[in-house]
Amino acid sequence: EGQSITVKWRGKPVFIRYRTETEINEATSVPIGDLPDQLARNSNLPDGAEATDANRAAEGKEQWLVQVGICTHLGCVPLGSSGDFGGWFCPCHGSHYDTAGRIRKGPAPENLLIPPFEFVSDTTIKIG
Repeated sequence: EGQSITVKWRGKPVFIRYRTETEINEATSVPIGDLPDQLARNSNLPDGAEATDANRAAEGKEQWLVQVGICTHLGCVPLGSSGDFGGWFCPCHGSHYDTAGRIRKGPAPENLLIPPFEFVSDTTIKIG
């Protein structure tokens, strides 16, 4: 719990985080209307899905967050467990993402992308 790793998929960093209960509670407490980008940006869901915490996390395994680690502003790689919302922070231009990878402050126009993935076992994730 609380651990993050970065793996590569198609040459891109992918952040995999096993979120704490506090991180999940913080993310679920944010009203959708307060988000700059209200779309989930989750390749596993329909295009218009809202950016709720549940729609950003792994279905049935909500403590897991799998997302492409590229800032949606200019393609930098954000720093984990930092920023004003405890999620990710892109120091290049000041974009702050929350514990669900949603943009909350700064110039980034969209939430971090959730790639297509599935759990093939309790300990193995297949991306793509």
